Amino acid sequence: MAGDGDTERLDHDGGTPAEADGAGTRDAADRDGRGVYAISVAAELVGTGQQNIRQYERKGLLTPERTDGGTRRYSQQDLATLRRIGALLDEGLNLAGVKRVLELEAANRGLTEDNRGLADNNRELRADNRGLRKDLKRARGGKG
Repeated sequence: MAGDGDTERLDHDGGTPAEADGAGTRDAADRDGRGVYAISVAAELVGTGQQNIRQYERKGLLTPERTDGGTRRYSQQDLATLRRIGALLDEGLNLAGVKRVLELEAANRGLTEDNRGLADNNRELRADNRGLRKDLKRARGGKG
């Protein structure tokens, strides 16, 4: 898609889009996931139209932050989601299919994180168990 990897375009004042609306640098937006890009900038960065982005929001494919005045603000994560939507559409999925894939990918990420945590817990329990077995062996006088 057009614009992939080109997130440092300059606005008419010579600053980045994040700097243009007073939200700080793009790096700060990356760190905290804040929405800093207006819909026009988001559309340009991912190579799609603003109406497409509005339709994706209506279909529940993404939910950008809103200012107090109701203006949409897109984060780096939103841009990644928009790029993923574009790639899935290019592969021939319709919006319902795209939504299902995004839901399944999110569920998979959650399960992967859960599994990682369980594996860590399992390692800790096994180490504790080894220590307890050694303690028990010592308590029995080396028999065991």
